[in-house]
Parts: sequence; structure tokens; C-alpha cells
Amino acid sequence: MSEQQAEGRTAEQDVAGQDITEREDAGAQDTGAQDTGVRERRRFGGALRWVAAVAVFAVCGAGTAYGVTRIERTDMPGLATASDGRWDYPELVRPPLPAGRPAPFADSNKAAAHYADLRRLVLPAPKGATVDEALAGDHGWVKPGTFLAEYAAKEDREALAGTFTDEGLRHIAARGWTTPDGTRTRIYLLQFGTGLIAGDVQQSHFAGYDRAPYLLRGAPSTVAEDFPAHAEVPNVSVSAYEETKPFGAEQVRQAYLVAGDVLGLVVQSRAGGTKTVPFQQTVVLQEELLG
Repeated sequence: MSEQQAEGRTAEQDVAGQDITEREDAGAQDTGAQDTGVRERRRFGGALRWVAAVAVFAVCGAGTAYGVTRIERTDMPGLATASDGRWDYPELVRPPLPAGRPAPFADSNKAAAHYADLRRLVLPAPKGATVDEALAGDHGWVKPGTFLAEYAAKEDREALAGTFTDEGLRHIAARGWTTPDGTRTRIYLLQFGTGLIAGDVQQSHFAGYDRAPYLLRGAPSTVAEDFPAHAEVPNVSVSAYEETKPFGAEQVRQAYLVAGDVLGLVVQSRAGGTKTVPFQQTVVLQEELLG
């Protein structure tokens, strides 16, 4: 073999080797790309499986209870910071509905009835509060006389007692507590046969234009109190009043709620004056449970 032929063959071998190296590099790149694609598809598939699992659990949860309410602090009046005076309430969970019964404001519920246990729709006491055992009643229910005792005038109590009899009051659930700052809270939920009846009772007896139609004990004069517009809860109407100055040993605030077949009363009283934030917070949270 001549020297020129040897040099030519060596050059061809070098070129061939370079081609093989380039093809191996390209193959490695293709393999890497394929591996990356497989990993990406696996991640995407895993994400889809998690989404599907979450959706299944959500559907199952919706079948066992008709609502779980978590109030966002920024959606509540005066709940933007931890130092604004709000109370520390537990997370609100509506009780489950009996089998086959609709939610109170479902299209199929023409009476706007609350079929869940009314006692479990009363707002729970906040952290650190002392529960009022007098409002525990008989297994969570209280007699009409306990509710009527909130009113100062005998004639008012008698008139309301007659109304409750005529309108078919079914029962009253209640809860009360006292917080460390001395604020006493009482909540009553009165249930009637239909939402129409409860609304009529509220309009006829508890909806004053600028003052409360019936005076509570310790509140000889009242003025209407406005709530922030963003605190409104769908399907619930509120009439709120506060005792005007000069007040006596305690200042009293009160709010009447109507949600379907339930008429509610929230009362707060405190020596030296009640506070706006915990009162409005309590009222709106009770609305959320009923709405």
C-alpha cells in the first residue's frame, strides 16, 4: 500500500469515527429527551390522579353534610387583624341533613325549612368564654318563657306569647356565654312551620324602622344600627339595634335574624358599653350558619 493510500484510509477512518461519535451523541440526546418526556408525562398523570381523588372526596363530602363554612377574616366587619377585638370562634360546620331532606334554600324546599338539628345551628361559644348553663335548657331546648324573659314590659311578653301560640311556634334552641371582658351573649333560634310564617312574625313584631318595637330588659331606648354592606349574607335579613346613651349599668345590643323558617335573636350586654366588632362578628357568623 502506498503512503498516499494509507493517509487516505486513515482520513476516512477519522471521518467515519467522527460520524459515529456524532450519531451516538445525537442518540444520547434523543434518549435524554425521551426520558424527560416520560418523566413529564408521569408527573402530569400523577397530578391528574390527585385532582381526580380530590374531586371524589369533595363529592362524597357533599353527600354527607349540606355545608361547611369557613369565614374569611377579610370578608367580615372588622376582622382584618388579630388586634381588632374579634373573638376566636371555632370553625363553623353545619350539621348533616336527614336523608332525603333538602337544604333550607334549595329550589325543592318550598317552605324554606331547616331540617337539620336546630340546636346544632346555634353559634358555638368562642374560645375562653364561660357557657351560660341556664340556657342549656332541656337537651338544648328552652321554653318560650325563657325567651320572653328578655323583654322588660309585661304586656309585651303577653302579646308575644299569644303570637307564638297563634303562629305555631315549634321550639326554641338557645345558647349563652360570658367572655373574659364581661360581655354577656345570648342567642335564641325560634322555629316556625314555614319561612312565610317566620317572616310575618318578624315584620309584625321585631322590625322597627329606627328603634326596636319591643324593649329588652336594661335597654329603655334604642336606635337602629347599620351593618357594613359587605357583611350581608344571602337569604338572611337582619334588623339590629343598640341602646342609646346615657345607658345604665350595662349597654345592650340586639339583632333579629330571619332565615327561612327560623327567627333568631342575638343579644349582647356589657358594663361600660358593648363593642361593635364582636357584636357584628357574632351576628354575621350566626347568619352564616342559618343561610
